[in-house]
Amino acid sequence: MISHVYSRERVAELLAAASAGDLVELADACLSDGAELAVLTAPEIGSVAAQVREPIAFEHFFLGDVLACRAEVSLAGVRGWAMRMGDDRAATLAAAICDAEVQADRPHADRVLELCARVEDHRLLADRDEWARLAPTIVQFEELT
Repeated sequence: MISHVYSRERVAELLAAASAGDLVELADACLSDGAELAVLTAPEIGSVAAQVREPIAFEHFFLGDVLACRAEVSLAGVRGWAMRMGDDRAATLAAAICDAEVQADRPHADRVLELCARVEDHRLLADRDEWARLAPTIVQFEELT
C-alpha cells in the first residue's frame, strides 16, 4: 500500500508534470482489466491565462497565455480529468485515465500514486539543485544597528 496521501488537486498537478512515456504505460495498465472507458471530453488544445504571484509583496499578475491540453474520461463509471502544458494529446488522455484510476481506487491506483511520488521527489531534487547552483551568487548584506 502506498504511504503518500494526495489531494485530488495535487494528483492532477503531479500527473501534469509526469513524463508522457510513464503516463501512457501506466494508463495502458489501468485499462488492461477491460474496465469500461468513455472519453467524455476528447483531448483538446487551447490556451489558458498564466498568473503568478510576486514573492515579496504577494501581488498576483498576469504573465501571459500558455498552450495547454485537457481531457476528461469515465473509467468504470468514475470521472477522471487532466490538463497538461503543451499539446500532447496522448499524455493528457493518459493522465485523465490515471486520475480516474485513483478516484475509483482501482487496482493500479497505488502505481499512479507511486508515479506521483516519484514526480514530486524529482521536482524537489531539481529545486534543491537549482538553489545549490544559485547559492554562490547570493549577496549577503550586513545589518546596520
